Amino acid sequence: MLSVIEKLLILQDRDRQILKLQDELGRIDPERLQLRVQLESAQKALEAGKHQSKQLESDRKKLELEVEAKKLLIEKYSLQQFQTKKNEEYRALAHEIEMCKEVISKLDDQQLELMEQAEVVQREVSAQNQLFNEKKKLMESRLADLGAREVGLKNELAALQANRGELADAVEMDVRSKYERLFKQKGSNVVVGIHHGVCGGCHMQLSRSTVVGCQADQEIVTCINCGRILFYTRDMDLAVAD
Repeated sequence: MLSVIEKLLILQDRDRQILKLQDELGRIDPERLQLRVQLESAQKALEAGKHQSKQLESDRKKLELEVEAKKLLIEKYSLQQFQTKKNEEYRALAHEIEMCKEVISKLDDQQLELMEQAEVVQREVSAQNQLFNEKKKLMESRLADLGAREVGLKNELAALQANRGELADAVEMDVRSKYERLFKQKGSNVVVGIHHGVCGGCHMQLSRSTVVGCQADQEIVTCINCGRILFYTRDMDLAVAD
C-alpha cells in the first residue's frame, strides 16, 4: 500500500472519530431542550389545575356570599313582618321570604356541585403535582448526566483534535486538498477499498484498468464515477465481474 494512502487512512479514521463526537455533542442541546419542554408541559398542566381549583373555590365563596345576603334579607323581611299590621304586606313579605329560601336552596345545590368538582380537580392537581415532581427529579438527573457526558465528549474531542493538524500535514498538499474536498462533499467515506471490482464508496462497477492500476500500487487511483480515492489490500477480491 502506498505510504500516502496509509497516511490518508489514518487521517480519515481520525476525522471519522471527530465527526462522530461532534454529532454526539450536537444532539445534547436538543435533548436538553426536549427535557425542558416536557417539564414545562407538566408544569403548565399543574398550574392550569391549580387555577381551576382556585376558580372553583372563588365561585363557591361567591355563592356563599349570595346565600348570606339572602339570609339577611330573610331576617329583614321577618322583622318587617313582625312590625307590619297589614295582612297584604305580611303576605307579600312571606312571599319574599319563600323566594329567598328557594334561591338559597338552589345556591346550596350549586355550592355542593362546586365542592364535588373541587374534590375531583384537587385529586387531579395532586396527581399532576406528583407527576411534575417526578419529571423534575428525572430531568435534573438526566441534565446532570448530559452535562457530564458533554464535558467528557468535549475533552475527548479536544484530545482528538490536538494532533489532527500533524496527521494532515503528513499528507502532501495536493492530495490533502483533494481528500478534504471529498470529505466535505461525500462525508466520512473518502478513501475506500475495492471488492469484486466495485467501488467501496459509490458501489459502481470499476473498469479493469482502474482495478489493475489500484492493484499495481504505484500511484493514487480514484473512482471514475464518484472521485473517491481507492486502495487495495491483499484480503480484497479485485476480480471484475464478467
